[in-house]
Amino acid sequence: MEQQTNNGGQKPQNKNVMAAIAYVLFFIPLLTDDKKDPYVKYHVKQGLALLILGVIVWIINSIIYQIFPFYMWYMARMISWILNLGLFVLFVMGVLNAFGNKEKPLPLIGKFAEKIKI
Repeated sequence: MEQQTNNGGQKPQNKNVMAAIAYVLFFIPLLTDDKKDPYVKYHVKQGLALLILGVIVWIINSIIYQIFPFYMWYMARMISWILNLGLFVLFVMGVLNAFGNKEKPLPLIGKFAEKIKI
């Protein structure tokens, strides 16, 4: 059974939900009182690193289509699909870690996320 505390009439915050929201829109938890919680902060940093990786993948995808000639776009589509799938897998892993009360760094970007100062 979930324990609820009363903070002066304020609704109790579910840290897992705020940590999971950090992977969708990393700044939303920073606008709430949960920004002081180290668990939520950890997942905000991971979400921000995932967003930065997403921008890098987007740039790589747009460059790939310019490098390959038109008749080789099937190769460009395959590379783009693999990069996007990897990004999606990292997103799912992050959300599952957030809901599972785990502070496990995401592969490839976890060490970079720990260096972010928020």
